[in-house]
Amino acid sequence: MPETEKEFFIGRPNIGDKASFYRRLDHMFDQRWLTNDGEYVRELERKLSNYLDVKHCIAMCNGTIALELAIRASGMSGKVLVPSMTFVASAHALKWQQITPVFTDIDPNTYNICPDAVSRMIDSDTTGIVGVHLYGRPCNIDALTEIAQSNNLQLIFDAAHAFGASYKGQKIGGHGNCEVFSFHATKVFNTFEGGAVTTNDDDLAAKLRLMRNFGFEGEDKVSYIGTNGKMAEVNAAMGLTNLEEIDHFIDINRVNYQRYKVELETVHGIDLISYNHNELNNYQYVIINVDSSQCGFSRDELKRYLSNNGVNARRYFYPGCHRMEPYRSLYPNAAETLPNTESFSLRMLALPTGTQINAAEVSKVCDLIRSFKAGG
Repeated sequence: MPETEKEFFIGRPNIGDKASFYRRLDHMFDQRWLTNDGEYVRELERKLSNYLDVKHCIAMCNGTIALELAIRASGMSGKVLVPSMTFVASAHALKWQQITPVFTDIDPNTYNICPDAVSRMIDSDTTGIVGVHLYGRPCNIDALTEIAQSNNLQLIFDAAHAFGASYKGQKIGGHGNCEVFSFHATKVFNTFEGGAVTTNDDDLAAKLRLMRNFGFEGEDKVSYIGTNGKMAEVNAAMGLTNLEEIDHFIDINRVNYQRYKVELETVHGIDLISYNHNELNNYQYVIINVDSSQCGFSRDELKRYLSNNGVNARRYFYPGCHRMEPYRSLYPNAAETLPNTESFSLRMLALPTGTQINAAEVSKVCDLIRSFKAGG
């Protein structure tokens, strides 16, 4: 074990002012309203709509349910194009509803779903596209929108990583039919567990509100097949508390990212994925691209060394959804159309950031990387 005095992990939660959170809890208990579209959920939806500059925010119990309901509400069926380089929930949300996820390759420069690959994969059974803003860096939204409109396809975005990011000056949240956020504990903005769908479409928003509450429209009237996707008041209370400090959380991520950038730019064969500094970013993910032909070791060798020295780096998202079950068995030849995904999945590594770690500790992580490259 390590020379470092503490261990660093990916995804340690950001936690806002605990006193503010406890005050909200006291009020919640006094009101005796714990769930079912309570005061805090409604307040959080309003504040998130304002923060993200969208007409509607529909809070959900988690990001996966939010994605499933967004897919269903958008009318997707048959085949839907989705990148394999994403968290497996992006594919599960389709397969759970008997929709075939068609794994689509990424752009070798942006690592987001590639518009040219999307165009090649469309056939007569394709009904939609799920774009993923990988690591919080937006997809080529304009190109995907043009493809969707030209082919009469539904378009939604998995924005689980992209809270607070922008595309051409517009915050992520109002693109496509809708966008889906995760507020899981590991995200830059969390509600313990939770998620939301955001949209500027009035009809879609109304449908989603029905769907998240079993399809109830009024006290005794059910008008749609729904489920229990509601966010609880305690989660919304956490969200309101953390939203008050979101700028602080992002500032810490930015400082950490900049420190990593300075420390690693001279390490041959280690490239830090860059952000567009003309846009808003949350800097939630610090991703390095490990080129074994230049640095003399593999990504996995570096990962083991860091782990042995108290740094829990992660392979986000190895090996790609197409190599996980059930997809590996269902689509055994998928890798043939995913060369960029295959290559990148062997090179990427996520390093610790967030409020758990400061700039001096980032330097310790970088010292370990330099030490390993120098022969340990």
